[in-house]
Amino acid sequence: MALAGAIGTAHAGNQKEEALADSVRLALANAIKDATPPQPTFRTDSERLRYQGWLAQVSARLKRKLPDEQTRNEFLATVWYEARRAGLEPGMVLGLIQVESAYRKYAVSIVGARGYMQVMPFWTNVIGDRNRSALFNMQTNLRYGCAILRMYIDMESGNLYLALGRYNGSRGKPEYPNAVLSAWNNWKVQ
Repeated sequence: MALAGAIGTAHAGNQKEEALADSVRLALANAIKDATPPQPTFRTDSERLRYQGWLAQVSARLKRKLPDEQTRNEFLATVWYEARRAGLEPGMVLGLIQVESAYRKYAVSIVGARGYMQVMPFWTNVIGDRNRSALFNMQTNLRYGCAILRMYIDMESGNLYLALGRYNGSRGKPEYPNAVLSAWNNWKVQ
């Protein structure tokens, strides 16, 4: 499987719509329903300083892919917010986005996955309002992607390797999880 960025197209796997327990479906629907804009909040000054350091470092690294500073900072603030909201590491989400869409908001894969996190449109029927075009909205796409990945991590009892494969529709195949885990290393901050 070719990876996004290798040739400039998005290559999502063929995710399958899975039967979900009503409680899981409700939890996912509630997770994506809240339209709260991303406003990182911090309990302490050290948390705020850590965020500001993270933002400065990753913003500099992402400048080539997202040259407009305002767009880049809004994107990164939203990644931070949605990743943390879902209990995910923001750097890992950036690695997944690197592999899935190469940071292209309007990426569409050959199987129809959309946006930064290559969310399959069937998810809007399962847990959303059936508005597939909303998957090109930055916050909506990141919220869906992070909530879905969190669900897969929970389904796989914390096994990130298997959860990433399930996210991509390539569970059991090493290429995709290895690519995301490798890309995550680009986004780790000291």
